[in-house]
Amino acid sequence: MRALLKAGKRWLVLGHRWLGIGTALFFLAWLLSGLVMMYVPFPGLTEAERLAALPPLALAQVAAPPGADLVAGARIELEMQGDEPVYRLVSPEGRHRALSARTGAPMPALDQAAALALARARFGAGAWVDTVARDQWSVAGRYDPHRPLRRVGLGDAAGTELYFSGPTGALVLETTRRARAWNWLGAVPHWLYPTPLRARPGLWRDVVLWVSGIGIAGAVSGLSLGIWRLRLRRPYRSGSVTPYRGLARWHHLFGLVGGVAILTFVTSGWLSVNPNQWFSGPSPTTAMRAGFAGASSPAPDLPAIRAAIPPGTVSLRWLALGGRTRLVATDAAGRRSVTPALGPDEIRAAAPGLIPGARLARIERLTRDDVYWYSHHDSRVLPVLRLVFDDPAATWFHVDAMTGELLDRLDRSGRVQRWLFAALHRLDLPLLIGHRPAWDLALWSLTSLALVVALTGAVLGWRRLRRRPAGTRRGSGRARQADLVAGRREADDALRGGHREVLERLEGASQILGRRRLARARGEKQL
Repeated sequence: MRALLKAGKRWLVLGHRWLGIGTALFFLAWLLSGLVMMYVPFPGLTEAERLAALPPLALAQVAAPPGADLVAGARIELEMQGDEPVYRLVSPEGRHRALSARTGAPMPALDQAAALALARARFGAGAWVDTVARDQWSVAGRYDPHRPLRRVGLGDAAGTELYFSGPTGALVLETTRRARAWNWLGAVPHWLYPTPLRARPGLWRDVVLWVSGIGIAGAVSGLSLGIWRLRLRRPYRSGSVTPYRGLARWHHLFGLVGGVAILTFVTSGWLSVNPNQWFSGPSPTTAMRAGFAGASSPAPDLPAIRAAIPPGTVSLRWLALGGRTRLVATDAAGRRSVTPALGPDEIRAAAPGLIPGARLARIERLTRDDVYWYSHHDSRVLPVLRLVFDDPAATWFHVDAMTGELLDRLDRSGRVQRWLFAALHRLDLPLLIGHRPAWDLALWSLTSLALVVALTGAVLGWRRLRRRPAGTRRGSGRARQADLVAGRREADDALRGGHREVLERLEGASQILGRRRLARARGEKQL
């Protein structure tokens, strides 16, 4: 049993040493890039930015409504493309296309010349244009329906580049020189996001799972070793609670706290890619959306479309709910109007279509953020209605209270993931949500502790790798003997504390026996 325990301790020491050497640089990259991501998000295009870039709808040019066969089940938006109003449609299968609102005919694919003209007409600038199949900033799968992308450089001081959808002509992505530069230090290393790897989603997911999984093993072994070697009640002969010296001492002591932060960050990051599909996604299924929309109703005719467009409207969206189609008009500032108006009773009536056979337990109206619906990182609509069902998955849905748009779903597994990822990885805790100075301070503090552990581990690992085997060094036999002894001392340093503990106990027992023998001898002499 003792032999097994000794072997287990030795393997723990050696395992942590080599796992640490293999993962130290990954930990440093993850921690430093995480600090960058607190302030510089990955390039994208928010809804507010998209709306602000659209010109007002030219109502007089809208001459052809979309056909009823197109409206059924599709997402439809009426917007301007240059000086022409167009319908942009997304089918239930995810296919994107555009139709002219003047004639109803399909719009031609956007070429480079047309993309450059769009940028110059809307932004007053456009220095160059090219075609992008996939690059570092458009590598995500959500851009697949829009490929090939037309990229236009505005030539401004910010180095702005716009990406337009080839099939529909819509603006889908905007980047700046600052965002691109910082993301090479932020999201790209943090997410292991180089284009050749991320372009292969299955391979990328496996790499993230394996690398972070090895990181978890390294953190667990380090914490186990650190707790085992810590002696608070009976310090080592040096009077210290740790047997290590120099940099290893700081690695040990900081690792007891910073190691917990590292383990928390890497484990929650591992969970973010949903290993074994343990968590359901936030997007409602196609069947759920169809059930909530209800049976198809007559599409609004041209007079109804024109009546639903108040002055300043830049986007008009078709939204089906409970078998009735509504038109949602939005201006450049994000202000919305709904025709015809919508009430909570209509949302309640349409709710059973989301999960047929399940009972709608209650509806909660949220007028401010809570722990499951909040705008700490992303903009969230308020007020919303939370539809709570009593199905086996305990599913919730969030619905825009003004428009009736189905925003997301959140079942029991999704709520668990919210705490295992968002709370542990991003510190989205109730006391910190919405309080950025406190949130920043907490995240910086934990990351700084973890950085000390990762940095000292990286230096110790580098020193270990640079050390040549004792038998290959040149010098006298005495020098080789000294190197061999030093190497063995280094290799067994982790076990020496355990040996010291045994020797100290034996020495203590010997002293007790000696005192007893001396007392017995004195007693016999007196007799």
